[in-house]
Amino acid sequence: MATTAKRKTTAKGSAKAPENPDILIAGAGYVGLATAAAIAHAAPHLVIRVVDPAPEGVWKKDARASAIAAAASRMLAELGCWDALLEDAEPIREMIVTDSKTGDPTRPVFLTFDGEVQQGEPFAHMLPNAALNGALRAKCEASGVTISQGVAVSGFSEEAPGAPLTVTLTNGEEVKARLLVAADGVKSALRGLAGIKTVHWDYGQMGIVATIAHERPHEGRAEEHFLPAGPFAILPLKGNRSSIVWSETKETAERLLAGDDFTFDVELEQRFGLKLGEIRVEGPKRAYPLGLTLARDFVKPRVALVGDAAHGIHPIAGQGLNLGFKDAAALAETVVEADRLGLDLGALDVLQRYERWRRFDTWQMGVTTDVLNRLFSNDFTPLRAVRDIGLGLVDRMPGVKNFFIGQAAGLSGPAPRLLRGEPI
Repeated sequence: MATTAKRKTTAKGSAKAPENPDILIAGAGYVGLATAAAIAHAAPHLVIRVVDPAPEGVWKKDARASAIAAAASRMLAELGCWDALLEDAEPIREMIVTDSKTGDPTRPVFLTFDGEVQQGEPFAHMLPNAALNGALRAKCEASGVTISQGVAVSGFSEEAPGAPLTVTLTNGEEVKARLLVAADGVKSALRGLAGIKTVHWDYGQMGIVATIAHERPHEGRAEEHFLPAGPFAILPLKGNRSSIVWSETKETAERLLAGDDFTFDVELEQRFGLKLGEIRVEGPKRAYPLGLTLARDFVKPRVALVGDAAHGIHPIAGQGLNLGFKDAAALAETVVEADRLGLDLGALDVLQRYERWRRFDTWQMGVTTDVLNRLFSNDFTPLRAVRDIGLGLVDRMPGVKNFFIGQAAGLSGPAPRLLRGEPI
């Protein structure tokens, strides 16, 4: 049964927190906001609230950037967000793959990809995180979604089978919700509260992320350099700037971040090269541990996991965020269609459709990135020879290359309607 809560507004027109939302989403990152925006866009009568423990405005300070696949940009366009993002979005027009040792004087290119899935549509764009978060927030607020910062879920319970969840928040509120969505990251507290176990292992690597300014233009080219300690990706941003995702052993990464700027810059230049002229780090450097985390279940009665709460994978293929957008689109379609049919949108049999839709694709991508990382993050000479022959063969097979481009663009498999650029 739908709740009867109505949205209330202040004198300034901003939405106050409804007492009993139909859907409560924990996590105001991209995936949580995209889930809220997608559901509200197709079913504006549903009352949706997003809660997030971070203070107001913290998202504006995020200097990182993310790769947005073509399927995700289609979804953002359907939601009315993409036009506002185009000014900040840099298309990836070409991608090259190399395999070498860190100190090699040259890096032979074994594989190249054209950056378009079809005429005029790049397979991905690079986009500043703050711009993406801001556009999704604006869409949510325009759709009547309430966003509460500085608030998190501390517990929940189902008082009777079929009854809404009673959700307790850290500010002392207690609300009823027909569906609770966990979008609270790879260390999801809600996943643990729901009793969902995970498969997890640590790679002993860290991902260093930074923005690099350089003298010459990158021409929209992305580069993935497979080095013994892990992949080093250079991704184009607006202007003469690029984002790097540098996978390194934990010990080396910690040493580099704790050391002086000169040492870091020397190590960076050895990997980045001087093809784009003189380089310098622009803004803060951040690092995070790399591992594989896959939830054994994506749903429980009235609870659904999305994004990193369901799956945390290695960044080697740049698909973590785009998997999360697939989750958002699939869950939105599942929930909206159930609501239109008069079904209980938080019932286990309804949510299991979402789980069946997403779990195989997610586990497949998790296994793929795990194998790729183990295959390329080493300096075993016979293995290097085999993998380089394999890369060279792929480069000479247009059909196989098109398959990989489709995978990178998020356009393979049974995609949700929003990822095809269609309304739910």
